[in-house]
Amino acid sequence: MRILLAEDDLRLGELIAHMLEKKGCHTVEWVTDGLSALDFALATTYDLLILDWMMPGKDGTDICIELRKKSYMGAILILTARDALVDRIEGLDAGADDYLVKPFEIGELLARVRALTRRNFAPIQEEEHEIAGMVLNRTNKTVSAGGKDDTLTVQLTPREFQLLNLLLQNSGITLTREVILDRIWGFDADVGPKTIDATVKLLRKKLSSFGNEELIQSIRGVGYKIEG
Repeated sequence: MRILLAEDDLRLGELIAHMLEKKGCHTVEWVTDGLSALDFALATTYDLLILDWMMPGKDGTDICIELRKKSYMGAILILTARDALVDRIEGLDAGADDYLVKPFEIGELLARVRALTRRNFAPIQEEEHEIAGMVLNRTNKTVSAGGKDDTLTVQLTPREFQLLNLLLQNSGITLTREVILDRIWGFDADVGPKTIDATVKLLRKKLSSFGNEELIQSIRGVGYKIEG
């Protein structure tokens, strides 16, 4: 099972990620701020999100609200030191499926993870997306094309994958550089338009392996788009 963990306490985050992988045999991606958590959740398919309530950039409850507004249907578990009834209600009303108060025993966390994964949550998005004769695999972060015996597969970096997936999710819509920067790097990141352009250039080079270097269109002075 694939889990996204968002926890800014480095010691606790390392412990949780280690125990989920060792005891639960899960694959865990760990981020330490809310903006990254939101970007990862929107760009990648996870079976469960584990979000700390208080984080730099964006709180866990704010992430829940934003994801649910975007029709996100995956399981979400909130971690927090707030144990008042009103706080629990707020967390659940924000869109969380469960709520665990710190400090907690790892055994209880694993039990809640098992309980959530037994529930039938609709998938966030299909694992694969076909376009222009290629297949984007959201699980492996690869692009491939060809027949059974002659398939060509290209591995994408996390940023390249997030960019391509973001453009595909918004096919036919021009995304400004500001929107791309916010959704993938975050406005607080120390990068600018040149970084976006460089990532597009590298992604186009990989897509050229399939003859689709022109798939990502440049909209002069604005940004980029992919036609559906």
